[in-house]
Formats: sequence, structure tokens, C-alpha cells
Amino acid sequence: MILPLTATYRLQLHAGFTFADAIEHLDHYAALGVSHLYLSPIQTAQAGSNHGYDWVPPPEVSPALGGIEGLRALRAAATARDIGLIVDIVPNHTGIEDPRQNPWWWDVLRLGAASEYSGYFDIDWSKDNGAEGKIALPVLGSPDDLGALDIDTDGNEPELAFYEHRFPLAPGTYDPANPASATSVHQEQSYRLVPWNIGVIGYRRFFSVNGLAGLRQEDPAVYAATHTLVRQLVAEDLTDGIRVDHPDGLADPAGYLANLRADIGPERVLLIEKILSRSEPLDPSLPVDGTTGYEVLRAVGAVLVDPEGEGPMGDLHQRYSSDRGDNLWLEATERHLKLSILDETFPAERARLRRTLVATANGADVPAAEDLDVAIGAVVAGLGVYRSDYPVLSGTLESLLDTERKRLPALSSSFDLIGSAVTSDAESRARLAQVCGAVTAKSVEDCLFYRTARLVSLQEVGGSPGVFADSLDDFHHFNTDRASAWPRALTSLSTHDTKRSEDVRARIGFLSQIPERWAELTDRSQARNPAPAGVTGLFLRQNLFGVWPVDGVITAELRARIHDYATKAIREGGVGTTWTEVDEAFESAVHTWLDQIFDGPCADDLTELVHDTRHHLESDAVVQKALALLAPGIPDVYQGTEWFDDSLVDPDNRRPVDYSQSVDHPKVAVVRTALHLRRRRPDVFVAGDYHALSASGPAAAHVVAFGRGERGTGVSVIVAGCRWTARLEDSDWEQTTLELPAGTWRELLTGADFTGSVATARLATSVAILERAEE
Repeated sequence: MILPLTATYRLQLHAGFTFADAIEHLDHYAALGVSHLYLSPIQTAQAGSNHGYDWVPPPEVSPALGGIEGLRALRAAATARDIGLIVDIVPNHTGIEDPRQNPWWWDVLRLGAASEYSGYFDIDWSKDNGAEGKIALPVLGSPDDLGALDIDTDGNEPELAFYEHRFPLAPGTYDPANPASATSVHQEQSYRLVPWNIGVIGYRRFFSVNGLAGLRQEDPAVYAATHTLVRQLVAEDLTDGIRVDHPDGLADPAGYLANLRADIGPERVLLIEKILSRSEPLDPSLPVDGTTGYEVLRAVGAVLVDPEGEGPMGDLHQRYSSDRGDNLWLEATERHLKLSILDETFPAERARLRRTLVATANGADVPAAEDLDVAIGAVVAGLGVYRSDYPVLSGTLESLLDTERKRLPALSSSFDLIGSAVTSDAESRARLAQVCGAVTAKSVEDCLFYRTARLVSLQEVGGSPGVFADSLDDFHHFNTDRASAWPRALTSLSTHDTKRSEDVRARIGFLSQIPERWAELTDRSQARNPAPAGVTGLFLRQNLFGVWPVDGVITAELRARIHDYATKAIREGGVGTTWTEVDEAFESAVHTWLDQIFDGPCADDLTELVHDTRHHLESDAVVQKALALLAPGIPDVYQGTEWFDDSLVDPDNRRPVDYSQSVDHPKVAVVRTALHLRRRRPDVFVAGDYHALSASGPAAAHVVAFGRGERGTGVSVIVAGCRWTARLEDSDWEQTTLELPAGTWRELLTGADFTGSVATARLATSVAILERAEE
């Protein structure tokens, strides 16, 4: 039986938290009011994986999680509590970090194009691929490393060894009775080990992760082989829905989703991890229920940011980084980063795309490779979305090509070739889309958002940090559209992919309300303990404020977490150091600077600020949660975020949840109230209308309010939250009112009843959830 979907609780499964562990905490999840557990990938993954996105074939439930029997037990125990299951799947790629653990990949390396699995992977077999038509594997440090190759004969079959790496040998290429050198044996294989930094790679990756190889789901045989478990889950009724990881990486997302919808049927929910730009709609022709909710995260956070902070925060950014961190700078920097990352990280993908485009010319004159590469860069840098081949974005690429022809007329023939190839050739269309998505992810979310710091809470997956704050009209328009078009899409505030937890973002967003005080603290901190780089100091100080404990006690665990985060942040940002060219002196300076903050007078300043503003910080976190839980869509509670959570980026946000925490907590109260209300009133929240509401009086702008109701029947639930509390005068708050529709309204967090025009000060200190009493 497919259970009705009203709210999800997202669990990160791994060997340390299995199906059995989830069963132990089912009573807690049920008490929160969730209708479904949303499970991270459950398929067998590479040994030691803590996330499951590096799954390996054949598709089966991971023994480390409890296997199929463990899943059946969880399904039964959850169903007994009226809780369903949604399962995350990963169609775009499979794990190959250790080829021995992936039998399909191992067979391809062993037999090359003759392998029955050779068409499963998106392999570049071209003679021009930089490896003479062999599968280029970027594992060497330098060409000289070929001298370190060896033949490992300890196992059942001899293997090519490069330190801890092992690779198969094709039949007949090694004779133990007459052994040849490892380098000569290597030459006879279908693969070629190459240095990691020469821009040669023999297969499509997930973004730039060499250990994740792209799959060709456009081939019916590949789809059939990779979805046997999905069909089993449906046949046994072990899942109520599917979440699809990164469909934008596929050659044909729409075709893939149509196949998947046919497999799971029309009733089960189908959600996709699709990152939308601020103005980009989800294509309505897709057979899905919606996205996993990054766009909601942006909208809910932005309406709580105080626009009056934009000028002062821009001034502060200008003083420390020579730019204001505004939209003009961000757009120019994004374009520059996309071009440089295309050159440095994705030259193999660009070369493969270029060859695909040229192949469509059918012998006609083609532009020089250098010109075509520049034109590809212009398209990738200017597109503004992950991929433009969805029907709803029809005309986007054509418009960009027209613009670029005018800007770079000498490259007109290159732009013409791109346009004609993408129009007429499915492979060209797919490869351009895949390159655009990978470059966008690595240059924006994984680089730009780590090297600017006007207000880092806006620098999130799917975020638009150039837009400092959203108006109430923006917020209401967004929710009205969502209620109409995507009422079963997820509403997320935290995921394993977010750069920081919802509460850390709420804290940092609060700085927009006190920009002058924050600037004073920053200047004083810089005078006492200068940061190794201006923008690095701004960025890390805001994140420190986001996680700083109210009591000011920096435990050894928190210190280590922040140091780990700082290492990742500065390498991602590429200011002073990078992942591939580590500057140990710069990194050491950053870590010394952090320790001086922890152990010096700067710590007292942060503790004082957090202590003085703690009620505002908690208010913003609770209001943000309430707005997200009761807005259009299906709310998704990431594990542990029913309490205040100070997590930073992965892997910090995968830490074990302490379920022994007290449920007598303001955030837990909001979660329980909202989710139980949703379960009682699905016609209001899953299929209902959205009504923008506004307050009256001197503090009206401080109220974010909306109503929900059954389709066409008016308002039956009201949510009203307070924002910008740092500059809210008590007298103004008492003179501001919210007009309630006719009837008696019960405030569910306090139990108080209200009618008519009510002073907002009487409703609640931060957020009110009102339900019309039955007459």
C-alpha cells in the first residue's frame, strides 16, 4: 500500500547507521509527525563509503545496511506506525575508485570494447582521446610513475599494480612462466594509466570526481540492468517513491524519467535533484512530482534577510576584498571562473565535445580547434543554467548564440556549428549539456561561493547571492506558483549537499540586521589578529559566528571541525591554496589565525555578540523552519534538524544524530505542531491553496504571513512569523495587527484562541501557527 505523503525525514545510511538503527528510532520519527523516511542510497557501495553515491553493481541492497531482509524489516516496522519509505537512487554514475569492487568496470578494463559492459559506461574510445583510443585512467603522478608499475601475482589472477591500485590484465597478456616487464604488459591493455594533471581522461565522470564513472542510461540495456532493484522494490511494495540523484548528468533526463515513471507507476512519488537558477522553472512536461527543494531553501532564507544591511555589508566587503560582492562582480567572476575551470579541470570533456560537434559537419569546412574551444567556452560561461535542453528553456541557447555572434563576430562559424549540431544531433546536444552542468557546479557552488563573503548564508546550492534579499511580494509569488504547479515537490532547508545547516544560515543571515556592529567586530578582530587574506577572513568569520556556542566554550571537537571546514573552504575557493596545488604555508597561516581567534580576545567578542543576540538568532531559526514546513510542497526534515544544528559542509553534516536530546525544545515544538497538522489536513497542505497575507501598522514589514486552505474554500490555517527583530521596536510591534478571517482561531503552539483583528505581539514572540476552530 502506498502511504499518503505529507512530510519526510531524511536519513543518511551507512555501516554505522543501518536499517536496524532506523527501526530503533521510529517512535521518535512518528512523534514528529513525518509520513515518510527518505533514505539515502541503499545499494551496495564501495567499501567504507559513508554516503552510498558510489554504488557498485550488481544492483542490490547493501549488506552493510542490513540487506534486503533489513529493508523488509524496516518497511514492516515503519508501516506499523503509518510511516512510508522513499529511496534515493543514483542513475548517473557508479563507483570505480577501487575497480576490483565494480565487476562491470573491471570487465571493461580487462576486455576493452569486447566486454559485454563496454556500452554501459560513457567511455571515450576515440583515437584522438589522448590515449591512442584506450581508456585513459588518470592515476599517475607523472609519466615517470610508469616505472613504479608491478605485476601482483598474489591473487587468483595476476593484476597490474600501481602502489595500492590494482587493474586487471587482458587474457594472454601476461605469462607467469615467461614474465614480461610491467610496463610492457601495461602497453597491451585496453586502458592506459596517465598522469592525473594532463587533461586526459577516458570516461565521463560525475563532475570532476575520477572515482565516479558516468553510465549510459540512454541505452535500454543499461537502464534495464541498472534498475533491477528499483523494479524489485516496486514489486515487493518496499517503497512509496524514488528520489533521483543528479538527473542533469544524464544524456536524456526527460527520456530517463519517462522510463522510470513507467517502472514505478503513477502513484508513487518521483522527485529529482534538479538545481534551478533563480528565474528558471522546472519543466512541466517532466513526469515528476518536483525537485528536492533547493529553490525553497533560497526563497525562505532570502525573505528573512534585512535589505537595509546590503549597503553596509557591501562596504565591509569592499574594504577587505576590493569589491562589493554584488551581482555585477559575481556575474563577471562567475564567467571568469567557468572559463578557467573549463580549461583546467575539463579539457578532456571539452575536447570530446569538440570532436562530437565536428563530426556533424559531414566533411564541410569546420572552424579551427582553437576557435571552436573559445566558442564552447563562451557558451558554457554565458548559459546561466545547468543545461538548456529542457523544453521549457526552448530558445535559451539560440538567444545566447546570437548574443555571442555579435560579441565575437570572428567566431561566427564556430557558433553556427554549435547551433546546427545541437539542433540536429542528440549526442552533441547531450555532451554540451553535460559539460555545462559540470562546469557550473564546480565553478559556482564549489568555488565562487567560497571566495566571496558579503553574506555567506546566500551562498548555497541553488542560491543567488547577488540578490541580497527578497521582498514579501517575491516570497508570496514564489509560493503561489509552487502551490499551483508543484504541490508535491520537496521543501528542504538542510541536506547532505548544503554548505551549512539551516540554523547556521539563519544565524549568518541575521548579520544583515546588525551590519554596523558586525563591521565593528570584524575591524577589531582584524586589528588584533589579521587574517592571511581579506576575503578569507570575512568568509570564515561569518561561518564562525554561525557555529559559535552561546557559552563560548570551544571544545576540542568543535575546534577540529572548524579546522577541517576551513581547509576544505580555502581549497574550494582557490584563494591562497587549492586541492591540486596545496600551499602549506598559507594553510598553516589560516589554521594559526583560527587558533588565535579561539584562544585570544576575539573569542570574547564573538561570545558576547552571540550571547547578546541569542534570542534573535533562535527566533530566525524557528521562523525559518515554520515557514518552510507549512509553505507549499512536502517538507523534508534532515536528520537532527528538529533541534538546533550547527553543521557545516559535508562530511560535517553527516555526523551521528544525538537522539537523546530533549524534545522540550522550541524547534521540536514547531516541527511536531506543523507536521501533525499536515497529517491531519492533507487537503489543505498537499492539494490546497496558498493565500498571501499582510499585517497592518508600523511594524507590518516585519511580519511574514500566509494562509493555507482547501482548494477554493478560503483560509483554514495561518502562519505568521516575525522577521528583522533586531530593529523591531516593542511599541511598534504592539500596534501592528493581523486581521484574521471570520471565526475562532486556535494558536497551536500555545493553545490560545483569537478572533478578529489581533495585535501581532499577542500571537507569539516569533511565530504563530493558527488553525480555524470547527464551528
